[in-house]
Amino acid sequence: MAQSRSLIGLLLFFYIGAMALANVLTPERSFSDTENRVLEQRPDFSLRTLISGQFTSDYERSASDQVALRNIWVGMKTDLDRAMGKKESNGVFLGKDGYLMERFTSPSDAELEERAQAIRAFDGAVPGLRKVIMLVPTAAALFPEKLPAHVPVGDQLADLKRIGGLLPPNIQVTDAYSALYAERDQPLFYKTDHHWTTKGAYYAYRQLSDQLGIVPQEESSFRIDLATDEFYGSLYSKSGFRRLKPDEISIYRPKQEGPVKVAYVEEGRVTESLYEKDRLNEKDKYAVFLGGNHALIRIVTDGPPEKKLLVIKDSYANSLIPFLTKHYGEIDVVDLRYFTDSLLDLTREREYRDMLILYNIKTFFEDPSILNLSEEAS
Repeated sequence: MAQSRSLIGLLLFFYIGAMALANVLTPERSFSDTENRVLEQRPDFSLRTLISGQFTSDYERSASDQVALRNIWVGMKTDLDRAMGKKESNGVFLGKDGYLMERFTSPSDAELEERAQAIRAFDGAVPGLRKVIMLVPTAAALFPEKLPAHVPVGDQLADLKRIGGLLPPNIQVTDAYSALYAERDQPLFYKTDHHWTTKGAYYAYRQLSDQLGIVPQEESSFRIDLATDEFYGSLYSKSGFRRLKPDEISIYRPKQEGPVKVAYVEEGRVTESLYEKDRLNEKDKYAVFLGGNHALIRIVTDGPPEKKLLVIKDSYANSLIPFLTKHYGEIDVVDLRYFTDSLLDLTREREYRDMLILYNIKTFFEDPSILNLSEEAS
């Protein structure tokens, strides 16, 4: 018995020593491709931060993020949780048929009013512009039967109606929920990612057509190309749930495809494609659409030159915007999370005909950058 305890103690000693050595020898990483997030770095030491407790707190977070073989430990933990019947990790539910779905909490009345006020303020500052807003529900709202039993989820449909009721009648609200619900038998959302699929974006484009005054192209007008069948998305990364099948990403290309120029304004880069194929070799393969998120993208097409569209958006818009290029000669795409110039000045200088606000409902209520519209108009 004593010999057995000695052996266990020796093995434990060697394990701790090996892990300590591995942590010392493993270089710091700034980003985790698997988790798709920035990792905490070792903090700089100072007496002030030590006394305040900030140094200890920061060091604990960095030690957790920088531990050697982190991806293996994360996978082992979620596998153990899954074996024990746990269906949630990091705010992500493990649903039926391999679906991962984010937790959604309905916003307070104050949060709703704050965002509606920002949009109303910008509306008042540029009155001559046709404005359309589309807030897209998450997969959890459209496929609640895929969720684990008895999990708490907000009422997204009610929240969409609440925000619509706070906007003036000249701002047209597009009913994305009904358009997507009518096509529930189709693959509208990725299973491992929080975005809609290109097919889901197509149905939303069709729904937008009335408010934007355009005639949508039939799905048969496009050649549907498989871009990749090895896509593990943001919810896969965030949750740590493994042993799931990857998603496919498809690209809809018009059978009669016209020329296009895509300018990434802040980067000073111009391409002749709406798709960045190199991004398919990276972890975030959804960035194949417009190269991911940028402060300002300017798209010039062979569409009607007198028609200009301003899109205020999150990443959901990236896979929908290609459908709009036939209908506008120019499209400016602004992501308020990164755009630091004056949107009001840009709007007045560019003389847009239409403005589209397109967000996933979760981003719209959680990300504060939409409130910048109010600051612009003040």
